[in-house]
Amino acid sequence: MTYSENQFIIPESLYWEGVLHDVSKSRQALQPIFEAFTNAIEAIKLKQQSEPSLKGDILINIRSAATTVGSSNFTSLSITDNGIGFDDEQFKRFNTFKDITKGFKNLGSGRIQYVHYFENSSVKSIYKQDGKTYEREFIVSKKKLYLDQNSIVLHKYSKEIENSATGTTISFNSLLENSNLFNNLDASELKEQLLKRYIHYFCHNKNALPKIEIKFYIQGELSGEQTISKVDIPSIHKTETINIAYKRMASNSKGLEETEKSEEFKIDAFKIPSAQLDNNDLKLVSKGEIVEESDVKLESLPKGENVKGDKYIFLIYSDYIDSRDTNLRGVLKIPTFDSLTKNPSFFTIEEIIIEDIQQAVNNKISSMYPEIEEVKKQHLEQLDKLKEMFLLDEETAKNINISINDSESKILEKFYEAEAKKIASLDASIKESIDNLDKLDTTSPNYNEELEKEIEKLVKAIPMQNKASLTHYVARRKIVLELFEKISKKQLSVQVNEDRNKDEKLLHNLIFQQTTTNSEESDLWLVNEDFIYFKGTSEDLLKDVQINGVNLLRENLTPEEDAFRTSLKENRYTNRPDILLFPDEGKCIIIEFKNPAVNVSDHLTQITNYASLIWNFAKPEFRFETFYGYLIGEKINPIDVRFNDGDFREAYHFDYLFRPHKAVPGFFIQGDASLYTEVIKYSTLLERAKRRNEIFIKKLGKS
Repeated sequence: MTYSENQFIIPESLYWEGVLHDVSKSRQALQPIFEAFTNAIEAIKLKQQSEPSLKGDILINIRSAATTVGSSNFTSLSITDNGIGFDDEQFKRFNTFKDITKGFKNLGSGRIQYVHYFENSSVKSIYKQDGKTYEREFIVSKKKLYLDQNSIVLHKYSKEIENSATGTTISFNSLLENSNLFNNLDASELKEQLLKRYIHYFCHNKNALPKIEIKFYIQGELSGEQTISKVDIPSIHKTETINIAYKRMASNSKGLEETEKSEEFKIDAFKIPSAQLDNNDLKLVSKGEIVEESDVKLESLPKGENVKGDKYIFLIYSDYIDSRDTNLRGVLKIPTFDSLTKNPSFFTIEEIIIEDIQQAVNNKISSMYPEIEEVKKQHLEQLDKLKEMFLLDEETAKNINISINDSESKILEKFYEAEAKKIASLDASIKESIDNLDKLDTTSPNYNEELEKEIEKLVKAIPMQNKASLTHYVARRKIVLELFEKISKKQLSVQVNEDRNKDEKLLHNLIFQQTTTNSEESDLWLVNEDFIYFKGTSEDLLKDVQINGVNLLRENLTPEEDAFRTSLKENRYTNRPDILLFPDEGKCIIIEFKNPAVNVSDHLTQITNYASLIWNFAKPEFRFETFYGYLIGEKINPIDVRFNDGDFREAYHFDYLFRPHKAVPGFFIQGDASLYTEVIKYSTLLERAKRRNEIFIKKLGKS
């Protein structure tokens, strides 16, 4: 075919605006660069068919302009090869949408990415034809001028020149979007991207690679250069082959069954020192290039895990994968189980599904590397511990897809989502049964039978619903107990890494956050189950303590009262009880925490002192005639406690001491109040709370 100068190439039976709408812009911003690089490799291969000794050359020039803030902005990129060039045959193929005659498993749609990303892509090529040498130049664009002619290619010229080496230069100009990826693109970054994208091709052609150079210019000055050579390319550690069967509708019309037809898939494994590789990975390869996004994931090994100092890359390739590539190179058309069974042609077609590739590949990886299988076992053990810690339901675990790459928070999220769906289903079932009650007719002969059916549904649904809610409640308590135990054993990093002893503060905040007033959100149940229902404060000055917005202590004091409040150079209103709780029935609970290293016997009068201050100085509406005190520490010797106060008694059970009554004298108020006090260890509280929670766990297990 003869091409004229400045001729728009107009296809037959093709409307380019429609094609550009259907073949969307790739999500990979460098896709046009990859397309051109692939074309350069293929042009060299074509030339090597007639010149086997040819050593290919590919030169990539990146050009940028300096900015006023010291960075640079992308201006253009060119790729030059010494391949066969765009003779008439190659140019015709370039202009034929979905032309596959070129071979190399191409679909001929790469140029569409040129026009999606660049306003102007210029191609200048030298080629041989009929014993003569020619130079051709053409422009690829989707500017209005082009599309008005139903074209994306303008043939500038083709002219005979003096004998010269063949080759092509494609230049990408005027980026159609402001892209940080292109603005940050230099020689090193592009080299990394090409190695990542073409690792499979490079490995399989390690000894026959073209010379690949990348140069980066700023304001026309060379700023950096890189080459890609054998030393940059890792060696394949192992290659294994698997066969995966096609599937079709089962003869009983229930599910899928395997056919005798199968496809061969190969796995190339790379074992690379951890310092050189961030993550383990598994990628599909189509036509020699890495597929960036697919539904086949590495499930045999967590991404960040190193195995004896190494990480792994697994590349999966097959003629089947190549055949399922689409107009968007690297976007594969491989069905999932769901998409296959919903296909209208489901009953007649045979397909290999993503799930089977996923399972077969990961099973093979485990057998290829026993050390990986061992890591997988360790992570499954961690999952079991997570189930035990959070009381996760085994039945739910079977019905959700847990990946070895899932973080603990992701696993819990999946569990709770699945359980939320179950609860929603139970709620709907309960609502349906209640709604059905309206439809019952007491005069119907089947009345009793229908009533029993609805009762049976409710009897089943309500306990299951309650169990789900209770499981979360008990699991949270289990975690709090784990933390309590770790603090008691000094296992938190803050306890190990800091010189200052923070044990008392940590325990205090675990049970009831300091300077807060919301006891319902506290973990006071560790001391007593009832305490979470009382109003209270934590670590407030006595003068600032309020009940229902009213200050607890009086301010209008008599001279005698005020003199005592500040006597001995003290301000007794600034005393700070650890926790004060106020049950509705005229009682006050005082809780004091002591550092586990402190002898509790030295502080037996502290709670009595707080009770006396509150009894004598509280406002009339807050007349607490009964006080309960809890002095909590770890360094407690029963004899030592009784040496200091003989009114304390040892309890018969649960390892604590109690004083049933202590008079709280009224000096500025008529009459005495009464104080009951317990002295108890943190370890005793922990043991008591564990036993209570264990009863819940056993109940859940039985149900």
